Amino acid sequence: MTAAPPPTTPPARLAGHLLVEALIAQGVDTAFGVPGESFLAVLDGFHEHRDRIRFIACRQEGGAAFMAEAQGKLTGRPGICFVTRGPGATNASIGLHTAFQDSTPMVLFIGQVASDQRDREAFQEVDYRQMFGPGTLGFAKWVAEVQDPHRLPEYIGRAFHTALQGRPGPVVLVLPEDMLTQPTSAPVLPRVEPALAWPAPGALRDVRSLLMAAQRPIVIAGGSGWDAEACNALQRFAENWHLPVGNAFRFQDTFDNRHPLYAGDVGIGINPKLAARVKEADLVLAIGPRLGEMTTSGYTLLDVPRPRQKLVHVHAGAEELGRVYAADVLLQASMVCAAKALETLAAPTDVPWRAWTDAAHADYEANLQPTPVQPLDMAEVIRVVDRLAPDAVYTNGAGNYSGWLHRFHRYPGLQHHGRTQLAPTSGAMGYGVPAAVAASLLYPHRTVVNIAGDGDFLMTGQELATATGYGAKRLISIVVDNGTYGTIRMHQEREYPGRVSGSDLFNPDFAALARAYGWRAERLEATAQFEPAFAAALESGQPTLLHLKLDADVSTSRTTLSAIREASLKRQPR
Repeated sequence: MTAAPPPTTPPARLAGHLLVEALIAQGVDTAFGVPGESFLAVLDGFHEHRDRIRFIACRQEGGAAFMAEAQGKLTGRPGICFVTRGPGATNASIGLHTAFQDSTPMVLFIGQVASDQRDREAFQEVDYRQMFGPGTLGFAKWVAEVQDPHRLPEYIGRAFHTALQGRPGPVVLVLPEDMLTQPTSAPVLPRVEPALAWPAPGALRDVRSLLMAAQRPIVIAGGSGWDAEACNALQRFAENWHLPVGNAFRFQDTFDNRHPLYAGDVGIGINPKLAARVKEADLVLAIGPRLGEMTTSGYTLLDVPRPRQKLVHVHAGAEELGRVYAADVLLQASMVCAAKALETLAAPTDVPWRAWTDAAHADYEANLQPTPVQPLDMAEVIRVVDRLAPDAVYTNGAGNYSGWLHRFHRYPGLQHHGRTQLAPTSGAMGYGVPAAVAASLLYPHRTVVNIAGDGDFLMTGQELATATGYGAKRLISIVVDNGTYGTIRMHQEREYPGRVSGSDLFNPDFAALARAYGWRAERLEATAQFEPAFAAALESGQPTLLHLKLDADVSTSRTTLSAIREASLKRQPR
């Protein structure tokens, strides 16, 4: 028998080139960032391997980090972002924080000052292990600085493992400028795959026992780590037991919104009837979500620390289980394993909560009926979008305007079209436009629809230039312009009536601005104008901005904002 030949040693190349090769080995074909002199050797590596990986040069590091976070959501693999030291890293921190709170796998690479200049407060020097240090409420799961170029593959492999394992999240790798220019013959490591955790058989028996004893159960599904197979398994589990299913805050594509078991979204602007149903339930099965502030309506749907309801909490991260709520069953498992395991639980021939479940879906359907608003009805706008682009990827940032999308759009389960909701559970303004650009560049044949408020859009709207520069086509941005930071004004009018301060906006002509970036654009002021304009945007195959001029009162007053419920007034992030 002939012995296998020993592995060959790659030729020496710059560490910056090795880094790019390591990313390619991990299946990365797109990275986002803003170029900086601190990682020129990496940029040269992207040029060297431009036939296998592309570097998308963005207009601001916050936008680049948002794009990488969106990439992580869409692919389930770590989104990649490169920024330079100091200002670049601080700008990117918003996307890092979003990835942390949204449990999105991501790796942020930060150029650093040369090693012989460290600890002198050199130009733009920051200690990122202090700035982004891991912790319960930190920015990242792991932060490291690579001093030895020969260990780069080791660090990158660990970064991908850490970003993907358990509760997914962001990792920061800091790259001293001089390290990247040193030669190395280190080999790249093979593609990292996460280790999957299956639920313990005893815990599954306990879940079944709780179901058999229940009269009013409800499922809250969400969080990260889902794929098409897991969502199908979740649907079959719900069907076997005839369970009502609500989706956690901004994870509305976890369960098909058109399914007869769907009960609605459990988040900001929750249907009051659904909120009451969660409180009245005798068993809550939380499959995947963290059960954070927004999903629990400020920790009021379930009492802290011991809910009145029986609680089964399924989550991929052991550190999250029992962190806030003392559950009856704590089940650590990856979503792809948990859903398959739950599907195997033998259901009885009938259940006593059939009418309860049917009523939950009927409440959801009734909540889709809005009160008409003139002259421009946002509920009807979303209905048109929902009808004409049902399988599009939808993105938004933060603000009252997002309530219309969350309430009236019916998200398909991601088993049908992949992930279709990109929205920050962190409540980060400015997320929607970069996320839409990332989605459009990653999936050029899919329609991507961004809904943005005026304040939200102007935080990252310059990324329209990125879309134009890299050839995004089927991308539509709908800007809801009411001339105010609507959520803040709503709070002001509630807490300090007649004393509005600091929330008025002085906006440009958004349509003219979009045309300057090379986009098609229209300004709309009446409901009847929207459908032909949106249809034309879909037909054009060109990036299009639709500027919707709205009166401020439509999105701030209690009487006219049908999408934002009284129950959410004190819980809405800016």
